[in-house]
Amino acid sequence: MGDLLDAAAVRRWCRLAAEALGRTRAEIDALNVFPVPDGDTGTNLHLTVLAASEAVDRLPGDADAAAAWRALAEGALLGARGNSGVILSQILRAMSEVLGGGGRLAEALGHASRLADRAVAHPVEGTMLSVLRTVAGACPDDGEPGAVAWAVAERARVALRETTGQLEVLARNGVVDAGAAGLCVILDALAAVTSEEFPQRYEVPQRTVPEVACEPSAEQGSGGGYEVMYLIDADEDAVTTLRADLDRLGDSLVVVGGEGLWNVHVHTDDAGPAIEAGVRAGRPHRIRVTYLQTASGRHARNTGRGVVTVTLGEGLTTLFEHHGARAVRREAGRPPSLDELAGAIVLAGDEVAVLPNDRTVLAVAEAAAQRAREDGVRVAVIPARASAQGLAALAVHDPLRRFDDDVIAMTSAAGATRSGHLETADGEAVTSAGICRTGDTLGLIDGDVCVIGSDLADVTVRILMRMLSGGGELVTLITGADLPAGVVGTVEEHLHEHRPDVEVMVYDGGQDRYPLLIGVE
Repeated sequence: MGDLLDAAAVRRWCRLAAEALGRTRAEIDALNVFPVPDGDTGTNLHLTVLAASEAVDRLPGDADAAAAWRALAEGALLGARGNSGVILSQILRAMSEVLGGGGRLAEALGHASRLADRAVAHPVEGTMLSVLRTVAGACPDDGEPGAVAWAVAERARVALRETTGQLEVLARNGVVDAGAAGLCVILDALAAVTSEEFPQRYEVPQRTVPEVACEPSAEQGSGGGYEVMYLIDADEDAVTTLRADLDRLGDSLVVVGGEGLWNVHVHTDDAGPAIEAGVRAGRPHRIRVTYLQTASGRHARNTGRGVVTVTLGEGLTTLFEHHGARAVRREAGRPPSLDELAGAIVLAGDEVAVLPNDRTVLAVAEAAAQRAREDGVRVAVIPARASAQGLAALAVHDPLRRFDDDVIAMTSAAGATRSGHLETADGEAVTSAGICRTGDTLGLIDGDVCVIGSDLADVTVRILMRMLSGGGELVTLITGADLPAGVVGTVEEHLHEHRPDVEVMVYDGGQDRYPLLIGVE
């Protein structure tokens, strides 16, 4: 297992786990009733894995497996969010210590279970710790790595279903543990990368009884009004004292880390003493205090209505900024930095609409929006999956409308715009339109390959006529950096002859990878 998960595989695992948690985040959030019913476990796990993934992605291309595992562990520790994220960071740290040295998965899971149990002040049954303990004890000692990883993932699913009967508050609400559900998604992603057998979807068990009010239970404890988290530079002896101090001040206490850097999480009625305990133990930093019941008392750093958009290419950036949006530039094939996008949202105002403009950016946009909400910003992510949809949404944006009405109008405009694009095949593959070969021009509609050809203008025309067959009055063409001269003119001539009722708008996007982006309204 350790040999198989080289640096490239670690990077793929991080990216796939982040993507899978992005897809299932809301479903996991809906399960969250323990240790407090704040509905953010899926979001916190997603943010934690995103931080780990970004740390691995920052490594140079020739980094070895040991460096990738170290980066994963450090990124998760520094970016851990919430009770579940802090525990997960300790699990990932323990796995990295074993697998980064070429060890086996069974050994890694056993080490992770022991470290995670020690990190939680008062562990209870029916949580992600229980599931981890079960799979660590049931993991095969040898075998084909992919088969071993899938055996672990399948045993985790069985243990996940058992959590409902292990914790009273879960049984009362008819749910499995949210943190354990997230851990199962992460283990599924590990098995997929190891075996190269990728699931169609990641299962999250749904609530089986109507939602009930969650009164604090014996397992939950009295809790506290505030979640206090911080990183702290301290030696191990000082952290031992800090654990005892914080255990007296609150509950849901988790302290993880080592080698002088620790991540602290506690729920308490009084945030001040919890921070002061950290000051006595060492140097706390990145201090974050969240009121668990409501965010109504927080205020954004700026006021007013804003729009944040994610763009490809200098031309698109200029175009969106010209229409009043704050643009976050990304590279083709990669989502933007979570920190950069969240920062842009906070700077844009206290009511902000976000335009991801790519289906692969949606999950990061949701995570960035959640982070900005913690700073008091009211955020809505418009489901724009293409730049043309983002432009359509921005065209109807009206800062004088009520925010909810503005979001509805922008969402409707994006949804009424069909999107297409051209790209060049970089290898032979089987597509929904047939077999493509290296260098072929692919015409895609809403993400699916519909046309394969050799001539850019011909493929564009064929794509457009399909898109217009269902109706449309406006065609938007956004040209890429490598689009040959004359293609747009040929397309415009064809439309003028065969669809004179259609208006055509052309913009210079300057994006790489995609010679042409297409929208039909």
